[in-house]
Amino acid sequence: QVQLVESGGGLVQAGGSLRLSCAASARTFSRYAMGWFRQAPGKERESVAGISWSGGITYYPDSVKGRFTISRDNAKSTVYLQMNSLKPEDTAVYYCAARAVVGSEKTPRRLPHEYGYWGQGTQVTVSS
Repeated sequence: QVQLVESGGGLVQAGGSLRLSCAASARTFSRYAMGWFRQAPGKERESVAGISWSGGITYYPDSVKGRFTISRDNAKSTVYLQMNSLKPEDTAVYYCAARAVVGSEKTPRRLPHEYGYWGQGTQVTVSS
Protein backbone atom coordinates (compact mmCIF):
# COMPACT_ATOMS: atom_id res chain seq x y z
CA GLN A 1 0.00 0.00 0.00
CA VAL A 2 1.11 3.53 -0.77
CA GLN A 3 -0.18 6.70 0.79
CA LEU A 4 0.42 9.97 -1.01
CA VAL A 5 0.13 13.46 0.45
CA GLU A 6 0.35 16.52 -1.78
CA SER A 7 1.27 20.01 -0.64
CA GLY A 8 2.25 23.35 -2.12
CA GLY A 9 -0.92 24.42 -3.88
CA GLY A 10 -2.35 27.89 -3.58
CA LEU A 11 -3.33 31.09 -5.35
CA VAL A 12 -0.86 32.70 -7.74
CA GLN A 13 -1.03 35.37 -10.40
CA ALA A 14 -0.62 34.54 -14.05
CA GLY A 15 3.07 34.26 -14.91
CA GLY A 16 3.95 33.14 -11.42
CA SER A 17 5.35 29.86 -10.12
CA LEU A 18 4.42 27.17 -7.66
CA ARG A 19 6.17 24.01 -6.52
CA LEU A 20 4.05 21.03 -5.57
CA SER A 21 5.38 18.21 -3.42
CA CYS A 22 4.06 14.71 -2.92
CA ALA A 23 5.31 12.66 -0.01
CA ALA A 24 4.88 8.90 -0.28
CA SER A 25 4.68 6.36 2.51
CA ALA A 26 5.93 3.48 0.35
CA ARG A 27 8.74 1.43 1.85
CA THR A 28 10.22 0.97 -1.61
CA PHE A 29 9.43 4.26 -3.30
CA SER A 30 11.88 3.54 -6.10
CA ARG A 31 9.65 0.68 -7.26
CA TYR A 32 6.96 3.16 -8.27
CA ALA A 33 6.64 5.33 -11.32
CA MET A 34 4.99 8.62 -10.43
CA GLY A 35 2.69 11.04 -12.15
CA TRP A 36 0.98 14.36 -11.66
CA PHE A 37 -2.54 14.86 -12.94
CA ARG A 38 -5.02 17.71 -12.76
CA GLN A 39 -8.76 18.04 -12.93
CA ALA A 40 -10.66 21.25 -13.54
CA PRO A 41 -14.39 21.55 -12.83
CA GLY A 42 -16.42 19.81 -15.51
CA LYS A 43 -13.36 18.34 -17.17
CA GLU A 44 -11.70 14.95 -17.19
CA ARG A 45 -8.59 14.24 -15.19
CA GLU A 46 -5.52 14.75 -17.36
CA SER A 47 -1.83 14.02 -17.08
CA VAL A 48 0.55 16.95 -16.69
CA ALA A 49 3.76 15.00 -16.01
CA GLY A 50 5.14 11.54 -15.46
CA ILE A 51 8.48 10.22 -14.24
CA SER A 52 10.04 6.78 -14.29
CA TRP A 53 11.08 4.95 -11.13
CA SER A 54 14.69 6.07 -11.59
CA GLY A 55 13.85 9.62 -12.57
CA GLY A 56 15.67 9.18 -15.84
CA ILE A 57 12.64 9.40 -18.12
CA THR A 58 9.97 12.07 -17.95
CA TYR A 59 6.83 12.88 -19.90
CA TYR A 60 4.90 16.12 -20.44
CA PRO A 61 1.92 16.88 -22.62
CA ASP A 62 2.26 19.79 -25.01
CA SER A 63 0.05 21.98 -22.83
CA VAL A 64 2.71 22.21 -20.10
CA LYS A 65 5.94 21.28 -21.87
CA GLY A 66 8.64 23.85 -21.19
CA ARG A 67 6.75 25.27 -18.19
CA PHE A 68 6.40 22.30 -15.81
CA THR A 69 9.19 20.08 -14.49
CA ILE A 70 8.73 16.83 -12.60
CA SER A 71 11.48 15.43 -10.41
CA ARG A 72 11.84 12.91 -7.63
CA ASP A 73 14.07 12.26 -4.65
CA ASN A 74 13.94 8.55 -3.90
CA ALA A 75 15.88 9.00 -0.67
CA LYS A 76 13.07 11.26 0.60
CA SER A 77 10.24 9.30 -1.06
CA THR A 78 9.04 12.55 -2.60
CA VAL A 79 8.10 13.70 -6.07
CA TYR A 80 7.92 17.36 -7.08
CA LEU A 81 6.22 19.42 -9.75
CA GLN A 82 7.77 22.79 -10.48
CA MET A 83 5.27 24.95 -12.35
CA ASN A 84 6.46 28.14 -14.01
CA SER A 85 4.76 30.70 -16.25
CA LEU A 86 1.40 29.68 -14.89
CA LYS A 87 -1.73 30.50 -16.84
CA PRO A 88 -5.36 30.82 -15.72
CA GLU A 89 -6.12 27.62 -17.64
CA ASP A 90 -3.76 25.76 -15.29
CA THR A 91 -6.30 26.25 -12.53
CA ALA A 92 -7.36 22.82 -11.24
CA VAL A 93 -7.00 20.33 -8.44
CA TYR A 94 -3.62 18.66 -8.85
CA TYR A 95 -3.17 15.02 -7.89
CA CYS A 96 -0.11 12.92 -7.31
CA ALA A 97 -0.31 9.27 -8.42
CA ALA A 98 1.85 6.17 -8.07
CA ARG A 99 2.15 3.10 -10.24
CA ALA A 100 3.94 -0.06 -9.19
CA VAL A 101 6.58 -0.77 -11.82
CA VAL A 102 6.05 -3.99 -13.73
CA GLY A 103 9.09 -5.88 -14.99
CA SER A 104 11.47 -3.67 -16.94
CA GLU A 105 8.88 -0.95 -17.55
CA LYS A 106 10.53 2.44 -18.04
CA THR A 107 8.17 4.75 -19.90
CA PRO A 108 5.96 6.90 -17.65
CA ARG A 109 2.26 6.18 -18.06
CA ARG A 110 -0.13 8.88 -19.16
CA LEU A 111 -3.61 7.65 -18.31
CA PRO A 112 -5.29 7.87 -14.89
CA HIS A 113 -6.41 4.22 -14.91
CA GLU A 114 -2.78 3.12 -15.19
CA TYR A 115 -2.05 4.39 -11.69
CA GLY A 116 -3.16 2.49 -8.63
CA TYR A 117 -2.57 5.02 -5.85
CA TRP A 118 -3.70 8.61 -5.54
CA GLY A 119 -3.29 11.52 -3.19
CA GLN A 120 -6.13 13.69 -1.98
CA GLY A 121 -5.29 16.56 -4.31
CA THR A 122 -4.19 20.16 -3.84
CA GLN A 123 -5.90 23.20 -5.35
CA VAL A 124 -3.98 25.45 -7.71
CA THR A 125 -5.67 28.69 -8.71
CA VAL A 126 -4.10 31.06 -11.22
CA SER A 127 -5.62 34.52 -11.40
CA SER A 128 -5.47 36.66 -14.52
